[in-house]
Amino acid sequence: MKIFGREPVIVLNTLSALLGLIVSLGITSLSAETAGAIVAAVSAILGAIAAAMTRPVAPQAFTAVVAAGAVLIGTLGYNVDQSTVGAINTAVLAALTLLTRVQVTPSSPSAPTGPAGV
Repeated sequence: MKIFGREPVIVLNTLSALLGLIVSLGITSLSAETAGAIVAAVSAILGAIAAAMTRPVAPQAFTAVVAAGAVLIGTLGYNVDQSTVGAINTAVLAALTLLTRVQVTPSSPSAPTGPAGV
């Protein structure tokens, strides 16, 4: 299965990072706590969906837990502003997606496993 011609995990993590970017730019008029809670919840939900779509589950689940946890710690633990919440989410997701990508494969046997079917 592909979404927009890409692997679903990449698309889901990108959507989560884009949400973090929207929050960091202050496009929404939410409080920092509300924005952080929304970003963390969406990161966790999209991460759980992505983990269900890959094998082994552990690297993607780790990415989702760390991304959501980092946002919650930043928001609730240190009372940072909305732009920092988005920046934390985007940075953590980007770094962990790049690091864990080589460790996971699509769960569907018919899904492509690499560039040009390699």
